[in-house]
Amino acid sequence: MRLFFVTPEAVPCSRAGGLGDVLYHLPKTLSKMGHRVTVLAPRHRLASDFDLEPLPKLRRKIDLSINRRTADYSLIRLDGAHELMLVGCDDLFDRPGIYGNEFGDYDDNAERFIFFSKAAFGAINDLTAKEDDPEVVVHCHDWSTGLVPMYFKVAKADAPSAPGAPSVGTLFTYHNLANQGTFPYFDFTMTGLDWSHFTFQGLEFHGRLNLTKAGLLGAHLISTVSHRYARETLGPELGQGLEGVIKERRRDLRSVIHGVDYELWNPAKDRYLPATFGPDDLGGKKVCRENLTSLFGLDPDDRPIVAVVSRFLARKGLDLITRAMPRLLELGMRLVLMGTGDDYFSSVLRETSLGKPGQVGLKLSYDPALTHQIIAGADMLLVPSRFEPCGLEQLYALKYGTVPVVRATGGLDDTVIDEISMPGRGTGFKFGDYTDDALVEALKVAIERHQRPDDWRGIMLRSMSEDYSWDRAAAAYIEIYQQTLELANRKREG
Repeated sequence: MRLFFVTPEAVPCSRAGGLGDVLYHLPKTLSKMGHRVTVLAPRHRLASDFDLEPLPKLRRKIDLSINRRTADYSLIRLDGAHELMLVGCDDLFDRPGIYGNEFGDYDDNAERFIFFSKAAFGAINDLTAKEDDPEVVVHCHDWSTGLVPMYFKVAKADAPSAPGAPSVGTLFTYHNLANQGTFPYFDFTMTGLDWSHFTFQGLEFHGRLNLTKAGLLGAHLISTVSHRYARETLGPELGQGLEGVIKERRRDLRSVIHGVDYELWNPAKDRYLPATFGPDDLGGKKVCRENLTSLFGLDPDDRPIVAVVSRFLARKGLDLITRAMPRLLELGMRLVLMGTGDDYFSSVLRETSLGKPGQVGLKLSYDPALTHQIIAGADMLLVPSRFEPCGLEQLYALKYGTVPVVRATGGLDDTVIDEISMPGRGTGFKFGDYTDDALVEALKVAIERHQRPDDWRGIMLRSMSEDYSWDRAAAAYIEIYQQTLELANRKREG
């Protein structure tokens, strides 16, 4: 199968969050499965650190109505398998951040990502016209690529494919509807689409241009990153105003949970750990626990260590943690927190750690090596998010026998089996209501269960046996790609 991924970020050349990781591991896995894969992303500033292969034959002028800019294409071949094709325009992408800087989003993000979408659409058409692949899938990710499926849909309607032309199926994945790419209505002129598409049934959203809506309406199929989040986005709270569009496309909605790179996240061979371990020998877990105690200056006792590795934001549940902190510390645990984010939460946590030395350890930064050490050394990982489309930290914790305590939302609900409601079968502990009381009660039950070593060992071993590999996720996507092509072929024949 010929696969194109269109994304605003892709490791190793750009990363703002988990999306960049996904757009490295998923294409890599699909390439290993025998599929031909090309990832298209903007050529952000970090890409200058890599050896780029120019692609002058793809150079093209992009008309944005307000000006004409040139798109320069270059290529990086990764792991001898999938290709990363970068769309360059230094005026738009040679900047410190992908979406913005310390002052907020860039004012010209509409121009930047409309340009990128047009350039990606043109490159895919050029490449498929020269190749012999009869079936092509274009998989687009988040608001910044939402126009690409719409361009394919409009082009198909305006000029049906000639006999022998490849069948192109489009899939649009929304990773988080909190970010939709909404811009003033006059930015619609840059899309090059007819104004008949700027309606309530089209790309108009409360008088503004909405690029996520373009993807939802334009793609053959749509998907998101967990089964629970797919259901949640059908309602007003997490649908963020697009629930009506998603409901109309409910039959075309799919969901796939992210994978984990078990070459990197594996306690049996993790290079960041002072000792390795696995389900057959948990001795190294104790060494990691002692190391974590030392790193954060915690009291060397038997109280369980509860870890929080997160951005310090309200939507990540930091409001619950800070309000409930006095009650949490009375439960009989030690607490380790690492992250950055809202100044208010950082300040409250700093005061708490200073007032409770030996019981609370804090790191106000992000350190990849320390993340591994925290997740390996802690007994529990606390993830009390208000909403969480998928989440990765709980997947890492499961592999390391670090029992997740999570709110039952999005991917957290899908990936953690609740020991409270299913004793003897659980892989973690869940709470439903987004309240201080619910959080405290779930941790109370978990800490009580920790005091029963045999029961706790059973929870750890069950969690470590869970499989969230990229092989599993890639197989699920292949099935969706096949459905996308079937739908594209039916519409072509119809």
